[in-house]
Amino acid sequence: MEIAFHGAARQVTGSCHLVTCAGTRILIDCGIFQGGHELDEDNAAPFGFEPPTVDFLLLTHAHLDHCGRLPLLVRRGFDGEVIATAPTRELARLVLLDAGKLQEEEAKRWRKRGRAAPTADGPLYDTLDVLNAFDRFGRTARYGTRIQLREGIAATFFDAGHILGSASILLELTERGQTRRVLFSGDLGGRESPLFLSPEPPGPVDAVVMETTYGDRDHRSRAASVAELYGAIRATLERGGNVVIPSFAMERAQEILFHLGEGKRHGKVPKTLQVFLDSPMAISATEIFRRHPDAYRHEIAQIFAAGHDPFELPGLHLVSEAGESAALNQIRSGALILAGSGMCTGGRIRHHLRHNLPHADCSVVFVGFAAEGTLARRIIDGAQKVRIFGDEVPVRARIHTINGFSAHADASELRAWHARLGGPGTTFLVHGEPSSMTALAEGLGTGAVVMPAMHEAFEI
Repeated sequence: MEIAFHGAARQVTGSCHLVTCAGTRILIDCGIFQGGHELDEDNAAPFGFEPPTVDFLLLTHAHLDHCGRLPLLVRRGFDGEVIATAPTRELARLVLLDAGKLQEEEAKRWRKRGRAAPTADGPLYDTLDVLNAFDRFGRTARYGTRIQLREGIAATFFDAGHILGSASILLELTERGQTRRVLFSGDLGGRESPLFLSPEPPGPVDAVVMETTYGDRDHRSRAASVAELYGAIRATLERGGNVVIPSFAMERAQEILFHLGEGKRHGKVPKTLQVFLDSPMAISATEIFRRHPDAYRHEIAQIFAAGHDPFELPGLHLVSEAGESAALNQIRSGALILAGSGMCTGGRIRHHLRHNLPHADCSVVFVGFAAEGTLARRIIDGAQKVRIFGDEVPVRARIHTINGFSAHADASELRAWHARLGGPGTTFLVHGEPSSMTALAEGLGTGAVVMPAMHEAFEI
């Protein structure tokens, strides 16, 4: 038995891990590398394995850094079975269709400029590749239900508490009379999520592949983070500016809508505040979130059961059309604009930043992780000016970073989750910057801890 690491190895994005057992090859995730245009070549590079030789792809969840290269995998010959939870299947269709469209549009822009595309073969994949990829989806995973892949090989999905449908995946592998229980954490949620249950580990395992996004620090408490959000909104409105929140379309956007609704109901923010959800993907994702009322904490499920919508609030405007989005930039005061992407690597948020960053009365509130090399990270790190659409844009707006909203477990929560695995013999740390991996490694204290390099393989 062997495990090889072909993404998220000593970096945060691009999760992709290949398990080989008794001639069967199982891929856990097939994510895209994110962080800037310099990663285009990394995404187009060979996977480190031959896609036609892969029998199964198991998806932990629908974020692009975990599913974003699935269409490319299919384009290059993968014809095995994709298995995911029902919400992940729905959300992945949404995000991959959007990604395919963006890939096509980017290729057109390069051709219009008379320049070669960042990758020699044009777009990484297109809409047809995405549709072909969804022909590969087979069985639907349910939490706690064992799925037999091949004789001696089974997979069980467990709630990871990260986003709707997210899972940790346990593989039970038997080869030559030896059985190993190998767990892939996926992305783990924290204990204080207002929407989702805490991640549920499956008990003792022999080895675990574990995310480390926040392995070197703890989050602020949820209550303090929500209070800071409300305070930033009130202060910005008093100055006469706008609040701009870069947000991931899945989980973060819905969570912020929930807190804004609660804030209005309890008088923490003005009831007259106009909120603009400027993200067709987030609007569609919210509809998918509504279709799975049984996936939430008891308190949220009760809201649905009572016939109410936890993601609806007075003064909410859903902005779908590009013209409507452009019109928001004529508003100089009193608006809260929630738009993607969370790391500001694309999407409508870049237009809103270009128009609001120069104004000292405005605020930009970051409520999620920003990888090295992204526009969001440069702003968070204190850049005095940033380049957006070829223009130098001064950063005069108030910048708030509230990490208590993260959908990722913090260092204490990661250690507590690991402690419930019964002391795995080997822990492979992935999906984190080297500093966070090193800090978490020092705090685990049981078994061997490995930080694999890209394309490195290990016997298990």
